[in-house]
Amino acid sequence: MPPRHAPDMSYKPTAKGDWNTIATLLPYLWPRGAWTIRARVITAMLCLVVAKLATVMVPVLYKEAVDLISAEGAFVVTALVGILVGYGVARVAQQGFAELRDFFFARVGQRAIRAVGLKTFRHLHSLSLRFHLDRQTGGLSRAIERGVKGIEFLLTFMLFNIIPTLLEIAMVCGILWAVFDIWYALVTLVTVSLYITFTFSVTEWRMKFRRQMNEMDSKANTRAIDSLLNYETVKYFGNEEHEARRFDSSLRRYENAAVRSKTTLSLVNIGQGFIIATGLTLVMMMAGYDIQSGTMTVGGFVMVNTYLMQLFLPLNFLGFVYREIKQSLTDMEAMFRLTAEDREVTDIENAPDLVTGGGAVAFREVKFGYGPDREILKGLSFEVPAGKTVAIVGPSGAGKSTISRLLFRFYDVTAGAIEIDGQDVRKITQASLRAAIGIVPQDTVLFNDSVFYNIAYGRPDASPAEIEEAARMASIHNFVMSLPDGYNTSVGERGLKLSGGEKQRVAIARTILKQPAIFLFDEATSALDSHTEKAIQRSLAEVSVDRTALVIAHRLSTIVDADEIIVLRDGSIAERGRHHDLLERDGIYADMWREQQKAARVEAVVAESPDGPVDETVAVA
Repeated sequence: MPPRHAPDMSYKPTAKGDWNTIATLLPYLWPRGAWTIRARVITAMLCLVVAKLATVMVPVLYKEAVDLISAEGAFVVTALVGILVGYGVARVAQQGFAELRDFFFARVGQRAIRAVGLKTFRHLHSLSLRFHLDRQTGGLSRAIERGVKGIEFLLTFMLFNIIPTLLEIAMVCGILWAVFDIWYALVTLVTVSLYITFTFSVTEWRMKFRRQMNEMDSKANTRAIDSLLNYETVKYFGNEEHEARRFDSSLRRYENAAVRSKTTLSLVNIGQGFIIATGLTLVMMMAGYDIQSGTMTVGGFVMVNTYLMQLFLPLNFLGFVYREIKQSLTDMEAMFRLTAEDREVTDIENAPDLVTGGGAVAFREVKFGYGPDREILKGLSFEVPAGKTVAIVGPSGAGKSTISRLLFRFYDVTAGAIEIDGQDVRKITQASLRAAIGIVPQDTVLFNDSVFYNIAYGRPDASPAEIEEAARMASIHNFVMSLPDGYNTSVGERGLKLSGGEKQRVAIARTILKQPAIFLFDEATSALDSHTEKAIQRSLAEVSVDRTALVIAHRLSTIVDADEIIVLRDGSIAERGRHHDLLERDGIYADMWREQQKAARVEAVVAESPDGPVDETVAVA
């Protein structure tokens, strides 16, 4: 199983990649079976075409009005009024249909953004634990945030700025050719083509500075979030300035990239202005010569000028739009790359749900490693009979926590099999597997919500009475009721407002509420004092009666009543048996027991001594 790496949040855009990104987005704009959404798309496109037709008619009516007024002799006022009314109607239609276009498309765009965001969110939850251990939360959240904003920008400006502008260019060139001659259309088309080519090519060159800005922005954000989440550790070691220097280092690189991006923008604007001014000057000189020769009227001169101004104003905006669209495509590609991440752990096709009987668990010659050069479990075999309790102990790194992750199928075994009631966990649905197991982890992380919400997370549809009963069994109800807001008390981000023991009791209550067929206790009472530990041990023993329990333990005093104790060493079983049998064997377990008993006696003497610390040899004696 090859090692994985943190997802790269920066990508070099290519033309093929851009089109692939757009192709990925299109199904969200034309969803299968959503006829109301499709009708809105068609209506919005029709409104877009009508708005552009009205736009190109404005200069024509303007020309007619100028020619009528500038003609020798009197003119018919009613004719002028008619032209001006048509001019006003075209102006209103130009804006009105543009607004109607936005009105009909708003639901389409927001529905697409919602669908993409939800799909990305669900996919991230479906990825393996390996991906989430490697990820950088700050950079990942920024990639998703920028991707969603990129979709909104792309829909707004590509559909309603780039495409309409190109349509208007085609219409204007056609009208200039038909009304005057091909040279007006040709000069206009060449000017526009040069402008677009210059803008696109220089923008491609400038995109490397934008990518650098994004990379530095993600790094700075990741470092800031990581530092703030570890606020206490920073304070413990007095490393505020160290963290500030690391953060400033990322900000400095962002600053340099941003300066290069903004200074090169000035060069782009100068080049664009030169192209527009040259084309506009040429066309107006041609119109002046035609007026002098009598082949063009003053109204025609005004019409040509109006068309060019109408074209060049949005073209001036096109530079910004293109840059942002390129950035949006880059951001969208980064987000879509997340949805393309391999799930690694997946259900087989038509996998059945787990059929739970007594909840018997069996590890059969299980081998597993987090990488080819890091084998953790080496042919591990043991069984937890239905309704029995089996404890697993051993030094750090022996593979104890890996067993719990494999049982939940956060990873698939390299070789061998894990079975529950005779069913291979790889051949059943992950949802039914995890529904059958309740875990109390050593490191409990809570949601930034109320105590009630965090306990109810074990079974969201549970009643308040069931939640309170679970809290009583976990010996936390009285503590919660002593809080000013009771069960509505916020636990803070990651539960930091609660002590380690209080968080662990909330986790125990949450698991009790779930009512699983199999209990998994991963050093569940390691953060508790002796009195509370004994109370919770009684509660755990009560709720796990006649249920399968797998206990990963550090304190051996908590597992003396286990039906079997397995001692792991270097990914293999070194000893196994009941508590008294292992003590009589006088092996690894017996050594661990003596060390812990010795430490417990020292701790007890120190706690009872009125004069503080005492000599350890005296305490042991």
